[in-house]
Amino acid sequence: MKLLWVFLFITASAAAQTEDTPVELTGTLAKVRAAGSLTIAYREASVPFSYLSPRGEPIGYSIELCRKLAEAIGEALGRELALKWLAVTSETRIDAIVKGSADLECGSTTNNLERQRQVAFSPIIFVAGTKLLVKRGSPIRSYRNLAGKTVVVTAGTTNEKAMQEIARRFKIDFRLVTSKDHAQSYAQLEAGTADAFATDDVLLYGLLAQHKAQKQYQVVGEFLSYDPYGIMFRKGDAQLAELVKRAFHDLAEDGEIERQYKRWFLQRLPGSGTAGQSLDLPMSPQLETLIRAMAAKPE
Repeated sequence: MKLLWVFLFITASAAAQTEDTPVELTGTLAKVRAAGSLTIAYREASVPFSYLSPRGEPIGYSIELCRKLAEAIGEALGRELALKWLAVTSETRIDAIVKGSADLECGSTTNNLERQRQVAFSPIIFVAGTKLLVKRGSPIRSYRNLAGKTVVVTAGTTNEKAMQEIARRFKIDFRLVTSKDHAQSYAQLEAGTADAFATDDVLLYGLLAQHKAQKQYQVVGEFLSYDPYGIMFRKGDAQLAELVKRAFHDLAEDGEIERQYKRWFLQRLPGSGTAGQSLDLPMSPQLETLIRAMAAKPE
């Protein structure tokens, strides 16, 4: 990656002091340089973004992009960084960043205005939206068919709020229940204690691939939300924010984001449950446009 600009960014503001005085690192970069390590929060069941390999190691599209970002941070700081890993859930991931338990969160997290009050986000790495997963043969084809049904969502997700809004706006009386993570939500659908599982469409396809259950279940209905994903980091950290922005510019310009997309969405997935399965999900026109904009010359 072309990281001379990172060194220049970190040192350029020294001109406001004296030519011989190096700029003082602040925030995450100061913390990471002092520790010699960077902590990445990850999800255990967000296929293909962040999940566990047969050896119990985090893998996935978001994980690989975070590894590239970690390399950029290490190169900018002039030292190799050890990577530490912290498992989080939908409910604990924001606190992990806010409280400093993790430096980056690399999963399937939607960038929205409410969350921007607490954390910062990288440029958008994927665009998803809420849909419904049901058993084949189910009468549910849309949110309009949910009256009297039980819908499970994963706690702490934007999907939970999307379904609450659907119930309120269209006055549909369905029972909304929550689970700790996507695996448990899927298990409720599988056990018959829920009639539908509402989450981001790409995660539903990932679960179907993981469980090899395309013949037993289907994703139905229209999009019920707009969910652009990003990598989370601490809010108010100007040095890290600039580094993240420039690193993603390089990743987009170099074609690395597209290469990782092809690896995780168009090729067979690694992993014990997903081995041999492919989401076969071409990149959306929206994401193509966002990556082109990301690759444009930074300001």
